[in-house]
Amino acid sequence: MPMKIDRLNPASLAPPGRYCHVAVVSAGRQVHISGQIALDAMGQVVGEGDLAAQAEQVFANLAAGLAAAGADFSKVFKTVSYVVDLTPEKAAAIHRVRVKYLGEGPYPASTMVGVTALVDPRLLVEIELIAALD
Repeated sequence: MPMKIDRLNPASLAPPGRYCHVAVVSAGRQVHISGQIALDAMGQVVGEGDLAAQAEQVFANLAAGLAAAGADFSKVFKTVSYVVDLTPEKAAAIHRVRVKYLGEGPYPASTMVGVTALVDPRLLVEIELIAALD
């Protein structure tokens, strides 16, 4: 039986944007993908100084990880994004890329955190996720 994901937005919480407040996952297998950064398959930084280009590479890397595990973005129920010097404009740029991969919903439970730096000073965004396999 496929793993069921119920995405809940309780009326007692503020209406969410492009995320859900609660993701309830039935028992089953999950895939946890480590934070992905804007490195290509050769380990080279993609889009230095360009947040949108880096977000595109990050989501492409996440897609590759999901595919390797036999999943896709429809199975994602949790994301965590780390953004260097986060501003509303930077969040919007990432959301524009995110919607290309996650579509118009239902959205996973999501957190976006502003950080001062990532492992390499050329990197601007890192995203990790959890998806249901079955």
